[in-house]
Amino acid sequence: MAFRLILVRHGQTDYNYAGRIQGASDIPLNEAGLAQARAVGESLAGDKSIAAMYSSPLGRAMATAEAIAAPHGLEVSSDARLRERGFGDWEGLTREEIEKGWPLEFALWRAGVSSGLEKARVEHRADVAHRFDAACREFSDRHEVGTVVVVAHGAAISLGLSAMIGAGLGDFYGLASMGNCHRAVVEVRRAREGAGWVRLTSLNLPPDFAATQ
Repeated sequence: MAFRLILVRHGQTDYNYAGRIQGASDIPLNEAGLAQARAVGESLAGDKSIAAMYSSPLGRAMATAEAIAAPHGLEVSSDARLRERGFGDWEGLTREEIEKGWPLEFALWRAGVSSGLEKARVEHRADVAHRFDAACREFSDRHEVGTVVVVAHGAAISLGLSAMIGAGLGDFYGLASMGNCHRAVVEVRRAREGAGWVRLTSLNLPPDFAATQ
């Protein structure tokens, strides 16, 4: 069996529900998010190939990871490189509030431009892609067989995954952010150097895979 990484977005929070930007803010799972975490944990409980669990240190990701890890008797290892993209002064705000307070920066952000957002202290897309990609490369080097689960965040996963498949550091916009507790699956190539070191096999799978049958 090929070595795989499963990338899981955390469960729902009140900020997700209200359409507020979370970024590096440590917002906990709400009741719906806890149920989603249990659902994805149950969905992956029968996967005997899972050998390790890594998570962003933010509470919403750790709680999701712990729900997945429990049936396997695994400890969750925290890695700060998996945290969500920092959104600085925009964290806690809705898109409408951001557009009103930072009209120029909002237009740049919606156009996919990273430069020019320094005033709002928004983390550059390329920096997020680089740190996430580096973390996943390191995880793959530690584990030669089986499956490693990585629990993180919407923007971090989409930017990191773009880098992992060789689509660039922050300048690719072809991957939408996954839903809460949805997951992507990648197979790690034998040659792990350079761009395109994984092959994307599944994207945005729901918590309960049976729901797609």
